[in-house]
Amino acid sequence: MERPSLEINLPDTYEEGKLYVVDSLNNLNKLNVCPDGSQHALDEEENTGGTGENTAGSNIRNQCLFFVTFILTLIVSLALVSFVIFLIIQTRNKVDQISSRLISEKKNIEDLKKMNNMILKHLNQSGIKE
Repeated sequence: MERPSLEINLPDTYEEGKLYVVDSLNNLNKLNVCPDGSQHALDEEENTGGTGENTAGSNIRNQCLFFVTFILTLIVSLALVSFVIFLIIQTRNKVDQISSRLISEKKNIEDLKKMNNMILKHLNQSGIKE
């Protein structure tokens, strides 16, 4: 009599074992395939019955996040380019100022050389007469 009762309980245990193995494989698959953030979304999808409502919301959220990130990247890039252009203009202005100073100093040096030559000529001429 014990033997028939064992045979009756074995299919139930076998079915429970199959369910346990499938559940364990699903959990292992979730751990290996899904990152931590998407694991929460998969758990919610299982709770909602996998209707896809959460997936559509997640796609819209991801698209919005991508769009916001893209816009912020464009703004930062524009700011950096504007700053570089500002630096180029400032550097060009400084170089122009230095160039104009050098040109004026060169003129002053040439004027001083001319004066020096005139003084030397005057001294040489006055020294010859005396």
